[in-house]
Amino acid sequence: MTRLLTPHIATMTELREPHKVLERSGGKPVAILKNSAVVAYLVPEEAVDKTEHRYATREEVMEALERTRARAQPVLDYLKDK
Repeated sequence: MTRLLTPHIATMTELREPHKVLERSGGKPVAILKNSAVVAYLVPEEAVDKTEHRYATREEVMEALERTRARAQPVLDYLKDK
């Protein structure tokens, strides 16, 4: 059994009128089914994050590693002799 990543579904036949599928989904992604199997996801533009992304600096990465070191150290110690 396949787990759907969205509660909104549409069939290939319904895609003949994609504007109706998008209106019905309310701006959320839609799983497209063919013979009860997921073949694709239709993601409307308003569902996509429009935030401008940037690369983390070396300092930011090192800071994040230091913040999580206490939690990760037991795993690192375990893996050291593997």
